[in-house]
Amino acid sequence: MNVDRYFLLNKPMNMVSQFVSTHKVQLLSDIDFNFPEGTHAIGRLDQMSEGLLLLTTNKKVTKLLFQGVRPHVRTYLVQVKNKVSNATLQNLQNGVDISAPNGSTYTTSPCKVDIIEPPTNLWENGIVLHENQQSDWLRIELTEGKFHQVRKMVATMHHRCIRLVRWSIEDLTVESILPGQVQEVDETYFFKALNL
Repeated sequence: MNVDRYFLLNKPMNMVSQFVSTHKVQLLSDIDFNFPEGTHAIGRLDQMSEGLLLLTTNKKVTKLLFQGVRPHVRTYLVQVKNKVSNATLQNLQNGVDISAPNGSTYTTSPCKVDIIEPPTNLWENGIVLHENQQSDWLRIELTEGKFHQVRKMVATMHHRCIRLVRWSIEDLTVESILPGQVQEVDETYFFKALNL
């Protein structure tokens, strides 16, 4: 009997969250790690986003995590262009309208948003701002993630997203994992840390 396996990946910027593609892009298969057959990503991060990506051979986890009764908290560290006002912060916390498929709009659920000090424990990624360019860092905690939601939320409030890092999902975090590195965890720990 095959035993399912569970992995935490710190996905680097400029990599898509899949193993194969018809396009010339950096793939999960380019990572120097021998993933077992049947490994797939649970959810996705867009190509320019970085941070925590969960992978497993267990086909049931995606449904448990994203369609379960209990919502699961995802924490993002987000660097945005220009300073964020208190009014903008309140709007983000209360929910904003973002674009959704077929020309519709979606109102985001209330969430926790704080302005934070620039993180000192993030990895270099090559993004250098002009010396006169101001920016702020936000910590956003969501229990949903629709239609590139975080990027669209800050864009709705007239801030360009410079850097987007998914820091954690529930108690699983990339704090001690370097970009491109994989950490394998056992099933008991994985389920307990995700509160599944």
